[in-house]
Amino acid sequence: MDGTFETALAEGHLGAVHAAARAALERALSGTPLANHEALALIGLSDAETPALLAVAGHVRTRRKGRTVTYSPKVFLPVTNLCLDRCSYCTFRKDPDDADAWTMLPEDVRSCCHRGRALGCIEALMCLGDKPERAYRDYRQTLAVLGHDSTVGYVAACCAIALDEGMLPHTNAGLLSHDEMRRLKPLNVSLGLMLESVSPRLRERGGAHQQAPDKEPALRLAMMRDAGTLEIPFTTGILLGIGETLAERVESLRAIGDLHAAYGHIQEIIVQNFRAKPTTRMAAAAEPTSLDTARTIAVARLMLPDMNIQAPPNLSPYDHRLFLTAGINDWGGISPLTLDYVNPEAPWPHIAALARTCADDGFELRARLPVYAEYLDRPGFIDAGLRARIAAHRVAEGAHHVG
Repeated sequence: MDGTFETALAEGHLGAVHAAARAALERALSGTPLANHEALALIGLSDAETPALLAVAGHVRTRRKGRTVTYSPKVFLPVTNLCLDRCSYCTFRKDPDDADAWTMLPEDVRSCCHRGRALGCIEALMCLGDKPERAYRDYRQTLAVLGHDSTVGYVAACCAIALDEGMLPHTNAGLLSHDEMRRLKPLNVSLGLMLESVSPRLRERGGAHQQAPDKEPALRLAMMRDAGTLEIPFTTGILLGIGETLAERVESLRAIGDLHAAYGHIQEIIVQNFRAKPTTRMAAAAEPTSLDTARTIAVARLMLPDMNIQAPPNLSPYDHRLFLTAGINDWGGISPLTLDYVNPEAPWPHIAALARTCADDGFELRARLPVYAEYLDRPGFIDAGLRARIAAHRVAEGAHHVG
């Protein structure tokens, strides 16, 4: 889309919103990131006023990020689904006596990485429950049989297997200490932890995180701060529809932005919509609407215009064009081999179909590494032992365009 036309399109929508929103959008068009009060005025727009917000956010995305949209070809490795926390919306976590409980064995990790690499995958996503050894003696015994005294130690061994199979690990293991992240940094090109929300209310009785001690916002922000001091490229994000207010969404985005301003390590922000699942305590909770999610994406873009903003494509299969309009520039990890074990009911899109959707709206879909390019040459952010492995993938990545 021609930039002049896109600017005119954005400006042409401004008359459709109330005065405070119009002033905020005009400032965004001028290149000024939104302040919190401006973001709150926009995130609460009516559905009828939303096209103006999306048009401006899409214009800012194109100006700052161009019209390339990326994704990370991955395998999802659910190392263990045992978890200390009991979030009210989660079907991933299990107790040891559940029929669907598992802990992957080393040979499972190797086999999955080997098959994924043959299919062109680069990212080995290590995803697991928070500190299950704190809750379950049976699991501590499992770790001992595997030759480890902690989950982090076992995850490190799994990362080494993935590297041996030609993959690049990205670990999301819940809350990690400074020392645990320092241990994982030589084996991972990036780490991740969803902030979800800065709202402490969600930890109160009846809240989504009532039985999830590791979802305490202060603890999660502290881990993200530690990742910054360790110069670790870091993925985080917010989860919409779990009981937070619109103001708390804005505050959560600001908290992420402030950490990035201090340390420069937040490589992407995920804007993820809650999906109600029948067997959970939040089975009857209302899901965010498509436009609600799109407004939050757009506000994230305008608050933090230079950030990489992601929306999971499998959780909103009919909204891909809407989210492109709202200002995303990344779809996150997509696997040709493994399920999204956190949302197994939501299949990944076919890459060719997603590429056509992007192309129809004037975007190019391109594969990327699980660490963003802007961190590859920044001193301190990539362990020296990973550089040769990354360099080999960068050559392949350059030839891995999707059309």
